[in-house]
Amino acid sequence: MFFQKNKLKLKAFSCVIILTAFSKIAVPVYSQTTDSSSENPLDLPPEIINNSPVLQRWMKKVPNVLEEINHDPSFRTRIGIGYAEFPSTQHDGGINISVNDIFIGRTGLTISGDYETSFGKRDAGGVNLQYYVLPLGYYVNVAPVVGYRSISTNNYSEDGVNIGGKIIFPLSRSGTADLSFSQTFISPGDDDEVGVTNVSFGYAITKQIRLATEIEKQNSRVKKDSQFSIIIEWMP
Repeated sequence: MFFQKNKLKLKAFSCVIILTAFSKIAVPVYSQTTDSSSENPLDLPPEIINNSPVLQRWMKKVPNVLEEINHDPSFRTRIGIGYAEFPSTQHDGGINISVNDIFIGRTGLTISGDYETSFGKRDAGGVNLQYYVLPLGYYVNVAPVVGYRSISTNNYSEDGVNIGGKIIFPLSRSGTADLSFSQTFISPGDDDEVGVTNVSFGYAITKQIRLATEIEKQNSRVKKDSQFSIIIEWMP
């Protein structure tokens, strides 16, 4: 009985020594591995991580991709000024001033406005509200348009409610490039109704500056007019 008790005590003492030694060896190794993996969990060369803002962002915090698609637009607010030519009015030249897609909060509702003039023979301008019905991060979106527009030419003039629709194709995120098409009607249903068709394309030449082109057709019962613009846009 005496030898059995001593034998059990010897086994227990041996286990304590083994566990103590193992903990002293294992803990530093585990701590070192954790620190290393937290600094570079992707196990990539530092130069690759330093040259990639996307990797740096994901390493700090994994983004909510679905939230971004729903609320972060793939197109941006643009403020522009440029040259306008009016081919149907003896190719008169003028200016085009525009503000496109000022976002109302984190919603699909935006405000746009523009003004074009040839300094005498042609004038047009208005303000519209657009509501983009698809998630703002999509590479295509559609929006009903409602607002006010006024036009004036040598042959006729009209102003009133402007109603229609718009479709936009953001070809890349952050406003680098996009193509849009809109069709609206001034004073729809009236005898003096005027249809306005607009096609525009923009491409960024720096992070905040874009070069855009715009073609617009005005279709009335009196005459069909046209306009072509080259615009420098700033994206705030």
